[in-house]
Amino acid sequence: MVSTGMNIENEDRIAKSYRVLARKYRPHTFEELIGQGAMVRILSAAFATGRIAHAYMLTGVRGVGKTTTARLLARAMNFTDEAGNSAPSVQMERPGAHCEAIAQSRHMDVMEMDAASRTGIDDIREIIESASFLPTSAPYKIYIIDEVHMLSKSAFNGLLKILEEPPEHVKFIFATTEIRKVPVTVLSRCQRFDLKRIDPEIMIAHLASVATKENVAIERTALALIARASEGSVRDALSLLDQAIAQGAADDDALTEKMLREMMGLADRERVLDMLNAVMAGDIKTALEEMRAQYELGADPLDVLRDLLELTHWLTRLQVTDTPPPDAGMSDAKLERSISLAKQVPMSVLTRTWQILLKGLGEAETAPRPLDAAEMILVRLGYSANLPTPDELVRRLGTRPSQSGAPQTPSSPPAGSKSASLQSGGVQPRPHSENALKIRANAESGGGSVSAARHLKEAPAQEEHCQSDLRTFEDILALVDAKRDIRLLMDLEEFVHPVYIEAGRFEFRLEDGAPNDLANRLTRFLDEWTGVRWMVSLSGKTGADTMKMQRQQKRGEQEAEIKKIPLVKEVFDHFPDARIVDVRQTIPGAATDESKEP
Repeated sequence: MVSTGMNIENEDRIAKSYRVLARKYRPHTFEELIGQGAMVRILSAAFATGRIAHAYMLTGVRGVGKTTTARLLARAMNFTDEAGNSAPSVQMERPGAHCEAIAQSRHMDVMEMDAASRTGIDDIREIIESASFLPTSAPYKIYIIDEVHMLSKSAFNGLLKILEEPPEHVKFIFATTEIRKVPVTVLSRCQRFDLKRIDPEIMIAHLASVATKENVAIERTALALIARASEGSVRDALSLLDQAIAQGAADDDALTEKMLREMMGLADRERVLDMLNAVMAGDIKTALEEMRAQYELGADPLDVLRDLLELTHWLTRLQVTDTPPPDAGMSDAKLERSISLAKQVPMSVLTRTWQILLKGLGEAETAPRPLDAAEMILVRLGYSANLPTPDELVRRLGTRPSQSGAPQTPSSPPAGSKSASLQSGGVQPRPHSENALKIRANAESGGGSVSAARHLKEAPAQEEHCQSDLRTFEDILALVDAKRDIRLLMDLEEFVHPVYIEAGRFEFRLEDGAPNDLANRLTRFLDEWTGVRWMVSLSGKTGADTMKMQRQQKRGEQEAEIKKIPLVKEVFDHFPDARIVDVRQTIPGAATDESKEP
């Protein structure tokens, strides 16, 4: 009798034991599965029409409901109503005969296997052998294999045959977080469903519902903080909410955002905005004091840098789209301050800040003291905030006063050169000049580049050609270009040394590395588009330079002339590692307002 009493007491204690929120609020029906509407619709239609697959592959990040969905699928396949009629259905408002046992992972016909601990071929052999036997009570024998990507290569190979042609009473459900590690041969035999991360708004609504059921008051900003920290994982969000409730259990007041930040060791995003504002203004001292204060409050320096990165991205998107990006945790005050800051900071500064923070975060992650690394990144940001942007640097170089007090302007290039029409007076040429030079200096790296892009005037498309039209190699190239045969055009320009050409005949030498079929392709092209038969042959003579070589030689001469321009010469003096990237030629006589000046 004493033993029986002790057993009853133990059972009562176990029954009253606390269940974590992630288990307590696990969905019991497909309707309760949040954020996976597309998958639920597809499965509902499939079950309604009887198109139930023999194998399903569920993939997604942690905590989005893969194992829960697998159990719901097992219940739906084995759903049996109160009268004992088997009718697979996703509509399970009332539990069926097998639902409770399947939900509690104790049904004999629904076997769950953890591939992380049972990875070998012997474990798969057990499945293959047991699959030949009929289910004991349920309509289907179902195998749920979690973290299936951890199976060995031999185990995957052992699955293939039964997975392709399983017995009619056998179904497979796989779940994995690493879908790329699953062999394609296995994936091709399954219906795949990608479970999405839960959107912040949906997550906040779900957490608010759970908090209400638990009789817990919590601020919406605190819920938004949990949703952001969970990164779309319901299990992570409920675990954080569970921890927050435990932290505030002794207080009658609502759980606040401040309490959540202290619990998770996160920086105050309002203060992160102050920090970013300080480094943008070059106030390094204030930024360092703010970083140290956040650290003393328990904030991780790496998280502070991540918040700075996120805020920089937010401001950049705000400038590009003119509308605030969605952010469930953004207060009205912070939104107003962020919009004001976005209007003040140039896009070039924001992109430079992003690059410095992104590189600095990697450095801080490997630094012996992350706080020291984070402070050095703030120093770097503060000093770079006062550096001129590339366009400002060019304007300063082009308009710097000379000793006489007049603005320094570049002198004209030598007469007769291809850059002779460059106008003096700065880097922005008049619209009617023949050539336009664009200089781009890289202030961050200490090097730079002189950028110029050549604008090539496209040859007009010719609708009709005959062999008499093609008297030069340039004529052939123009025809190939007009017919948009880009591959042939590139091969001709790079590998062909013209030797002799006349109507219907073309001899040339090929450069080393040329495609073996180039001559045949050119022959077919000319025959088709000229209407006559061409004699295309290879020659042993040297021939003229290829078009690519001619362009390179012309480019070298052009760069030599450009480097004689005083402004360009001054840029190279300041930035020895600079190089001319390209040369842009404007179309003569372009119609602009400035070109109409006398």
